[in-house]
Amino acid sequence: MAEEKAKYEEIADCIMRELEEGKLKPGERIYSENELVSLFQVSRQTARHAVSVLEARGVVKRVRGSGTYIKGQEKRLEKKRSRTMRIAVMTTYVDEYIFPSMLREMESRLSREGYTLQISFTYNAVEKERMILKGFLREDSVDGIIAEPTKSGLPNPNLDIYRELEKREIPVLFLNSYYPELQGVHVSLDDYLAGRMVTEHLLQCGHRRIAGIFKSDDGQGHRRYAGYVDALMAGDIKVKGERIAWIDTCELKEMQEDQGRYLRRLKGCTACVCYNDEVANQLVGICKGAGIRIPEDLSIVGIDNSELAGRCEIPFTSAQNPVKELAGLAASRMLIMLDGGGEIESVELKPEMIIRKSVRILSEPGEQCYR
Repeated sequence: MAEEKAKYEEIADCIMRELEEGKLKPGERIYSENELVSLFQVSRQTARHAVSVLEARGVVKRVRGSGTYIKGQEKRLEKKRSRTMRIAVMTTYVDEYIFPSMLREMESRLSREGYTLQISFTYNAVEKERMILKGFLREDSVDGIIAEPTKSGLPNPNLDIYRELEKREIPVLFLNSYYPELQGVHVSLDDYLAGRMVTEHLLQCGHRRIAGIFKSDDGQGHRRYAGYVDALMAGDIKVKGERIAWIDTCELKEMQEDQGRYLRRLKGCTACVCYNDEVANQLVGICKGAGIRIPEDLSIVGIDNSELAGRCEIPFTSAQNPVKELAGLAASRMLIMLDGGGEIESVELKPEMIIRKSVRILSEPGEQCYR
């Protein structure tokens, strides 16, 4: 009776068959460790062992910060790029909200290893993102890129450039969000959990009629909305579309000019979950102008616990985004990618509730509401 093969050998043989059948071709990247774990229902150690077997057979080659490829175009894969000791950091904004503290932390971590930062920002515009990325390709002047995705909640026309950067062995690490179509590593807040936590806090304070304002063009907005919805459903509360306002990047800056829209969404509600502290801060101003008292008439919660949350005229409760830790992790993971330290896992940090004065505790659910 033939001895049963070990699982890692089965995986290696499967990849060999795909190569023989032409499903995989020389120069193509094979499945990542995460994909092998999912496809074959094995541990990461088993998946890694299977790749090591293929590497020992001379079938595949690992490429620093990129992945594992079928051999056959060794010249392209083995070409070594000279180090520039420069890392690009591309964010949506650079001098406001949570970004200054993130940039300071990354600069501190990376400079200790001899790297300088090349900072650019997109204003959350895909055209600007494309121009910056094409510049990286044209100038070939950076060793790696820490990139905050632009409008990650919408289809992105720049994925081809990210794939070209991958082919050129320039590692890219995504910050704050990610593009689902790419297999890149990301470091971010657990946005789903943040949306769920702030909503659960309102529920625990007796609120049942809870509105929401979420960003439509960023992936964070969709995930925070998902947490909001799941918290309401877990509390056996109907999710009502008329209580939810979706905004994009431009509309966020113009909330005061369109305040009637938000006041209509708030009608009949005792509380509101805001996409982030910037939205919450704008909403505080709208409510003040409309004679709505916070928290007596309306309770407000934000996400990120930025300086806006504590310095607002009415300091508001917010889910803390540990931006310093997040930036430090992004920097340390980029260094590992540059040193070819193997496959790096994405990280989503857990938020923490910071309680302030913007939420009223209702003695009876629905006792008081803005009308």
